[in-house]
Order: sequence, then structure tokens, then C-alpha cells
Amino acid sequence: MKRIVLTAFCIAAFLLHLQAQKVDKLIKVKNVRKVETKLAADDMQGRAVFTAGIEKAAAFIAAEFKKAKLKPLETGSYFQEFELVAPRQESAVGSINGETVEEKDIVAITTREKLAINDQSGFKTASIKAEDNLFRTAYSFIRSSENTIVWVNKAHAGSFENLHRFKRETFEKETSVLFILTDTTPATYSFEVHHNIVHKKLKNVVGILPGKSKKDEYVIFSGHYDHLGIGKPNEQGDSIFNGANDDAAGITAVISLANYFRRIKDNERTIIFAAFTAEETGGYGSQYFSQQFNPDKVVAMFNIEMIGTDSKWGKNSAYITGYEKSDMGQILERNLQATGFKFYPDPYPDQQLFYRSDNATLAMLGVPAHTISTSKMDSEPYYHTQDDEVETLDLENMTEIIKAIALSARSIVAGLDTPTRVNTSQLR
Repeated sequence: MKRIVLTAFCIAAFLLHLQAQKVDKLIKVKNVRKVETKLAADDMQGRAVFTAGIEKAAAFIAAEFKKAKLKPLETGSYFQEFELVAPRQESAVGSINGETVEEKDIVAITTREKLAINDQSGFKTASIKAEDNLFRTAYSFIRSSENTIVWVNKAHAGSFENLHRFKRETFEKETSVLFILTDTTPATYSFEVHHNIVHKKLKNVVGILPGKSKKDEYVIFSGHYDHLGIGKPNEQGDSIFNGANDDAAGITAVISLANYFRRIKDNERTIIFAAFTAEETGGYGSQYFSQQFNPDKVVAMFNIEMIGTDSKWGKNSAYITGYEKSDMGQILERNLQATGFKFYPDPYPDQQLFYRSDNATLAMLGVPAHTISTSKMDSEPYYHTQDDEVETLDLENMTEIIKAIALSARSIVAGLDTPTRVNTSQLR
């Protein structure tokens, strides 16, 4: 028996060695540097949404997917286009118990051009008390699928107008939420609000590597390609937020993995490579992308974000957000035995990273969707600054991380391992 176990171990070790040799040949630091440098260049203008810079970045990523011989979407394009709306409140009038409510005390979160309601309209009523957290409580009502009018205690008067920030951009939706700043107990009321609705187009970039025997089961590799754009110059006169680590690093990994898996040709499951837009402004790209899938068919999601700096454990290591919510991390670690690389659980649970990145939408639907990162969230000096440039990255270590993701994902891509689902009843 010992001889059989030893033989099996030796065979597994030998196969892993062969796989490691192949990944070393196909994922090289010079190629990683080339893609990373292009995405984080000044001429990408920080890749802010609705700018020429992000359009240029999208075209570059699509060209890389085409070079990797990925299939486009059914539309024939690598661009997954969608639309957001930006409501601009133009006027608001209203009354409570026959008394006029000032315009500044009315904030409507709606995508309707005209919202006219009264106490007979059937809107659910709710309140935000003086002791409540204004923005957290308001957001819970906005996320609801019900038409709601919310009476906000005047203790929140100093921050009330900031509720307009919730409608900077959003998906078009049927429901509306109306916030009214008042200390009056409403018996009767009526309000009419007019908006100018601006339509804004965005795009994810998506390429597909069709599977063989399990082509209707999907494995996703993703990251976000947008960043903060151009802002106020720092002391050195630099105004461009290049976003080399956040998240050109993740997109570089996605492109590298696309080339790798296309060349090894052992994916029994369909692999989808996605570069999301609008992560920095609300995660709209990944939300739209997730709506296009039956979540039951998504076997795993590897979201990759900020892998350009060494983790808190040093080189050859990274962490997985929501590690305990499925056994995906255990599968990845098992596939990396004897490589010297180590995946760890997220060391920053207080930061709620599992819910803050582009994995979140699919995870909330039960998909084992996790983000892989090395970012030291308590001590990253260049995070969201103009200094997040290629020169601050450890590209050699970043290349090793990409190799580790490739090796660790092999059994899932090949249909040999299936991670357990996230228990949605235990989220939050």
C-alpha cells in the first residue's frame, strides 16, 4: 500500500513538474511587462469611464483577445455594450399636510423623467431616524425593489443634499425612492419631481474559449480595466492616475491567462475572459456581465485585482477573498503543492473585500466567485494616487502569481474539480 501511495505521489509530482515547465514557457515576464506598460501608459489617460482613454484601453484589450484567438460574443464583437442613465433633478415641488416642502428638502432616486406621487399612489413609506446612519440606511432603501417614500429626520439636514450622489449613474429601473427631509408626521402629501435623463454607453471586453465535453459549464477569469482618469496635479505635477496595479495588473493577468489556456488546449469547460468597466464608479460592468448568465452554469470565477505588489507574506504568495465561503481555495492550494507558491485567506476581513470587488454579484448568486489579490490594504502607499505606475510594481513576482493562477486553475478548467457553491443564506 505504501508503495502504491508513493508511486501515485511521484506521478502527481512529475505531472505537476511538466505543467510547471509548460507554464514557464508560455507566461513570461517580458510579455507581462509589455501588456502592463501599455495599459498603464500616460496616453491611456487613467482609463476613466466615458473618456477617450478608456475607449483606447478597450480597443487594446479587444485586439489582445483577438491575437489570443478567443471567440467574440454572439454579436461578433468583443465588446459587451450596455447603457447607464444619469438623472439630473431639474425641479421638485411638494407638500405635507397642505404645507409646502422646500425643493432642497426633496431628493428623488428615479430614472423617470417625471415622478408624481401622493398619499394614494401606493408607495411604501419608511423613515430614517436621527440616530440612523443616513447613507447606509438610504442605500438599503435604494437597493429595494419597491417604490418607497422615506421621511428623513431633520437631524440629517447637513448631509441630506449629498443623497443626490446615489443617482450619478445607474441602470434604468422601474422603481423609485423619494427622500423627504421633514419632522412632520405626514397624513397627506403630494410631490412632483422632474429629471433630465442622460444616457451613457459603456462596454465590457469579453472573449471566449469554448469548452469541449462540458461547454455549457463556465469558468471566468476577470479584472476591471477602468481607473480614476485625470485629476488635480500632485507636487510633482503629475495629474494622471495610471492605475498600474489597480487594475491594469489584473487585466494583464487575464490576457496572459487567455494566451496560456488557448495554447494548452485542455479546457473541457468553456472559459470566459472578461475585462470589466466602471468598477471604480459602482461595479456596473460586472453587474451587467453577471446578468447575462444563468449562475447555475458558472462553475468558478477568478477575479484578479491588484497583484503587482508583494503580499504581506512576501513573494510567491497571494490571498483569496471569501476563502471560507467555498472550497475553491483548497482546490487551488492542492494543485500548487510542491511549487513553493501559497494562497492564503483574506487577511483584511474588516475591509469586506469579498463584497467590494467584481466577484461580488455572482458570489451573491451562489457562484464560487473570489478575488485573488496581493494588495496590502493597510499599507499600500500608491493606492488611488498618481504614483500607481509600472515602476512601482514587482513584475517578476507578478508573473509568478499569474503562473500560479494558471496552474492552480487547471483541474477546474479541465472539468476534474468543481468547487462547492457559496451558501447565500450565510452572506453578510
